[in-house]
Amino acid sequence: MYTYTWYQWLSFFYIYCFVGWIFESSYVSAKEGRLVNRGFLRLPLLPLYGTGAVMMLWVSLPFQDSLVLVYLSGFVAATALEYVTGWTMERLFKVKYWDYSDKKIQLNGYICLSSSIAWGFLTIFLTEVLHRAVSELIFSIPVSLLLAGDAVISVLFVWDTIQSVRDALDLRRALESMTRLKAELDDVQVQMALLKAEAIQRISDYRDETAGRMESLRGETAERMEQLREDAIQLMNGYRSGTTDLTERWKADAARLLEQWMEDTSATLSELKNERLPRLPGLRLETLTPLLDHGKELLEKRRSFTEHLNRNRRNLLLRNPHAGSRRFDSALKELYSIAEKQRKQQKKH
Repeated sequence: MYTYTWYQWLSFFYIYCFVGWIFESSYVSAKEGRLVNRGFLRLPLLPLYGTGAVMMLWVSLPFQDSLVLVYLSGFVAATALEYVTGWTMERLFKVKYWDYSDKKIQLNGYICLSSSIAWGFLTIFLTEVLHRAVSELIFSIPVSLLLAGDAVISVLFVWDTIQSVRDALDLRRALESMTRLKAELDDVQVQMALLKAEAIQRISDYRDETAGRMESLRGETAERMEQLREDAIQLMNGYRSGTTDLTERWKADAARLLEQWMEDTSATLSELKNERLPRLPGLRLETLTPLLDHGKELLEKRRSFTEHLNRNRRNLLLRNPHAGSRRFDSALKELYSIAEKQRKQQKKH
């Protein structure tokens, strides 16, 4: 049985938080090919590992004489803790700070079989090897010094937790805003596409109508020209036969017909020339300018989220390179890409 005071348990918690940070940072750094300060907090502490270690020690108490039962107790308890923590953090921050969705056997991305198997072995390693050395270290430290150390670390831990939660909530708001802006931009694009399709259809109808009217005008012109030609022939015949009165009447009629035809043709051509697309019935071009202005405003707001990524958001993203989000995955990947680009630029300078 473990017989420890509350401040000794608190020391164990912080020590295992630090050990977990070393393990996670080393693993992710090796995987990423660069140094990664892993975790949700700024401090080199991973509360999940500290909580998990303390829980493993407690749940394994009744099974100290059986490694199999120690393994199973750690397997079950740590898996349950990982699931509850992952579920709670995603509901609160809308981001999965670890995601096992790519694993073959997993549950909602919070837990997976390989991780749970590792938790079981870590429980044996913790109870049989690591904790013995850690407990000896804690017993060797004077009580006053241990209490002072716990107090200082606790103050820093609480302060860091508050700041990190604020950063995570701020990141959540940024992701929500970016996703909302993207949806609005998509809606603007759809409306502009509809306007474009409507304009194309109206222009096509306008061209068809104009072509029909021109064709009708050509037909009328041909008929009138034929009538003028026939009248001209009759005028010539009348002139030759000496029917002067009839000739004069035909001349007047021909002149009148020609003048009327020229007036009608001129009026029709003038009407076609002066007709413009904005006057086409049903075409909502008056909505285009405000729609374009709204699109520019949305683009500017979205650019403000990406070009001015603050340091706290950037560091939180870089500490969790494999984070994901079901609702805001596109925005999260975009922000992480920007954070990584800013990190490389700072590294060059």
